[in-house]
Amino acid sequence: MKINILTPSDNLTGGTRVIATYARLLQQRGHSVTVVSNAPDRLSLRQRWQALRHGRSPRSPAHPPGHIAMAGVPHHTLDRPRPIVATDLPDADVVIATWWETAVWAHRLPPSKGRPVHLIQGYEVWTGGEVRDRVHAALHLPGRKITIWQEQARQICAALGDLRIDVVPNAVDVGLFNAPARERNHPPTVGFIYARSPIKGADLCARACALAQRQLPGLRVLAFGVDQPSAGWPLPAGAEFIHRPAQQLLPSLYARCDAWLFGSRLDSFGLPILEAMACRTPVIGVPVGAAPDLLGGGCGVLLPDASPEAMADALVQLCTGPAARWAALSAAAHDRVHGYSWDDATAALDALLQDGVAAVRKFSGPSTR
Repeated sequence: MKINILTPSDNLTGGTRVIATYARLLQQRGHSVTVVSNAPDRLSLRQRWQALRHGRSPRSPAHPPGHIAMAGVPHHTLDRPRPIVATDLPDADVVIATWWETAVWAHRLPPSKGRPVHLIQGYEVWTGGEVRDRVHAALHLPGRKITIWQEQARQICAALGDLRIDVVPNAVDVGLFNAPARERNHPPTVGFIYARSPIKGADLCARACALAQRQLPGLRVLAFGVDQPSAGWPLPAGAEFIHRPAQQLLPSLYARCDAWLFGSRLDSFGLPILEAMACRTPVIGVPVGAAPDLLGGGCGVLLPDASPEAMADALVQLCTGPAARWAALSAAAHDRVHGYSWDDATAALDALLQDGVAAVRKFSGPSTR
């Protein structure tokens, strides 16, 4: 097949890592894949004025290469923020939208650019109002819809009716994210993703660590992320922070930890949950994103709400409770994630894409290409 993939941007987020992984593995399966990304947002007039006022050049900040740029697949980024149109794309059998707005753009394309498929990575209605209405309109567009976890499909169908959504769960690179069995550390180490965005919940995790340190004075804290720590978003005292760690370093960072905290207030999935679990690190998480699906059945600790006190209590119990309980959670987390790979996910996605193309060709008659 010839496959076009539309993305709102190329960056280092988990959602973009998913797109890059699918693009690379679909290409390895013999398909011709082209990814087109919208340009990063430019500075607003207010930001430009503030830069000039402070004697700085009003240039948009430089963006490091994203996951797609590093995936080794044909990739084109627009020169300015605008809708992706037909002239940006080669002819194809399938065009995959990865964000509600790209789904709208995909349906405006001529049929020669591919049959639209909406890969729903998030139920993107958190801003409410007009955006919520536009997201719902995009979800009502015809064509195959695929989401990345079961509960997300249930939420969308509960709001909009049965949209016949297929589910292909996310995975992780089990060749990269792995670690040998180990014992709990003494003193223990806890980790989390640091970000200055309130929705990522780094403040919740930091507060939980500080509370836990009152009962575990030797508790070590490890954090990493793409944002540099700031006074407005402080890390716990004595925390070790690693800025933009190389991808190959991530498994060793997860494996240094005896617990991983997931505190997002809003998340489409929560890929670090899978990454930590794959490295035998039990996860303590709030019920957001795919956490309820991933942490049940003895594979982690699912909190009832986003309370730093509850997270701290769970952390203390995990680090001071029976070593056998920690070992059981560690093994269960590893087994859960390593039983399903990106190769499995890509095979499932490929089958759904092939099914849609076959149906079109059957309806249209034999292909002349």
